[in-house]
Amino acid sequence: MAKLSLVVVAAIAALSIIALQGAEAATYFVGDTVAWRIPPNGAAAYTNWSSSYTFQVEDVLVFNFATGQHDVAHVTQANYNSCEDDSPIQLLTTGPANFTLNATGTYYFICTIGDHCESGQKVTVTVGSSSGSPSPTASPPPGNSTTTPSQSPPPGSSGAPSLAAASKVFLAPLAIVMGFMWI
Repeated sequence: MAKLSLVVVAAIAALSIIALQGAEAATYFVGDTVAWRIPPNGAAAYTNWSSSYTFQVEDVLVFNFATGQHDVAHVTQANYNSCEDDSPIQLLTTGPANFTLNATGTYYFICTIGDHCESGQKVTVTVGSSSGSPSPTASPPPGNSTTTPSQSPPPGSSGAPSLAAASKVFLAPLAIVMGFMWI
């Protein structure tokens, strides 16, 4: 009986570790090396960037831009299509700006400075439901390490805790439970 209980507890701990690793949000640097500026090849730069990732709820977008030279407005689809900034859902004016994707659906972002939006500085991001597997974290643009938010994981990391860290969280209580089982 004690061996069966030990197997059940170990299986629960292993599944918990797997679930914990998949539950963490990822951080994406919008445009990667292009950053958030008027793209050299028009809107295709941001279309290609956003289509190369799978975004999940709680992922964070980092818009790297120089304060005063750009901004980022979360807008409706109609305002995105027309580059109208008369009533943004949210306007972030200090770079770098973080935006957390808090629900499934499509998000629309534009720069409201001058004709930047018309010149291609706009991006859509579609957020799916969480699949339980971590999304990749985009690397920050080279040479921009000073604009990387301090809470971001290191480049190339999904932001998920390491297996060693997760093991400590679950194996310590497991050892206590196992100790009580043998009494």
